[in-house]
Order: sequence, then C-alpha cells, then structure tokens
Amino acid sequence: MLNINDLKFDENGLIPAIVVDAKTKEVLTLAYMNKESLAISIAEKKTCFWSRSRKELWRKGETSGNYQHIVSITADCDKDALTVLVEKDGPACHLGTDSCFTNEVFVSDELHSFSLGGLMDLLEGRKKDKPAGSYTTYLFEKGIDKILKKVGEECTEVIIAGKANDKAETIYEIADLTYHVMVLMTEMGISLDEVRDELASRHIIDHKVKQEKMTK
Repeated sequence: MLNINDLKFDENGLIPAIVVDAKTKEVLTLAYMNKESLAISIAEKKTCFWSRSRKELWRKGETSGNYQHIVSITADCDKDALTVLVEKDGPACHLGTDSCFTNEVFVSDELHSFSLGGLMDLLEGRKKDKPAGSYTTYLFEKGIDKILKKVGEECTEVIIAGKANDKAETIYEIADLTYHVMVLMTEMGISLDEVRDELASRHIIDHKVKQEKMTK
C-alpha cells in the first residue's frame, strides 16, 4: 500500500484525480488533490479536493449533498495521477449531469461503444415507445408469460451449448439469455443497480465465509 508521501505532486503541490463511478465505471470528473485534501478524503472516506480557482479545500457534496463515497484510490505507474472509485449520492457535475464529460468531440463511425446500461436504456425506450417491427416491442406486447418462456428457452440453449463444450456457441447463447433476462428486468422494473447490489452483498458474505474457514 502506497504512502501519500510516495506520490508525486506537481510544482503547485497538486495531483490530478480522475473520479470514476464504481458501479458503471463511467468517468465522472477530473479534479485535483493536495496532500491535505487526499488525507481528508482517506480519513472521511469521501472525496475532498483542492479548488484551484478558489484556492481552498473543497469537500464534494458539502453544499449540494451529492457526496462521493470512496471505494478505492489507485495511483498510476508514475505515481503522479490518481483514479478515485466512488459510489455517488447524486450528480457529479455542477450542471446537474451524472458526469462532467458530456460534450462529444469525436465519435467513430466504425467503432461503437457498448454497455449494459446503454442496452438497458434502449430496452426501456422500446417498452415506452413500442416502435413497430421491433422484436423487443413484440416481447413487451406479448407480456410477462412470453418473456419468461423465452428466458426458459435461452437457459436450455446455454445448457446444450455448454454440455457440448462449444465455447463460441455458449457465448452466443449466453448473450441471447442476457438480452432476454434484461427484457424481463425492464418489464418488472428491476434496475442493473439492484442486481449489482445483490451480487455485491453475496460477495461480502462469500468473503466472510472464506475468512472463517481459513481461521478454523
């Protein structure tokens, strides 16, 4: 574990801190810390920065209530930059957006980013607008029984592909299953965050069980 004194602060005593959402891995903001604000961040487990414009300490959320609870702080290989993984109480940007990075400068026509959150947004849009000719629209119109039937069918396809030890086919079928499970989540109003939180709670329980076994 690095000591604060091992970090390389610039000539103004600052180090850049890239704040990242622990759940979505979205970059939220770029801010700066000095030794004092970093020490406060670690002690309070909430982000505290140094405001270069106001020349003072700035505890994120102190006035807005949009605190950022620190999961981890990691230095880069040169020890002159930080990534701060956080769980946030509200928007990271003073403009009210989740992230400060919203102004696109370039988007490739050939390469497209993908995220489960983006797919979830698309599914929610399909449920709301129900565009004609969409398979997802068809599922929502047929309702919960049809969606559950498709989830069951895709589970079977995953089992068959896995039993055949066909990696490519198993990946294909897992993707189909994931899509249909997310349609089910959308239909039932279940968010990705709720599933993440459930998995996180099980990880903690599993970690504790392993520790108990090691001490026996």
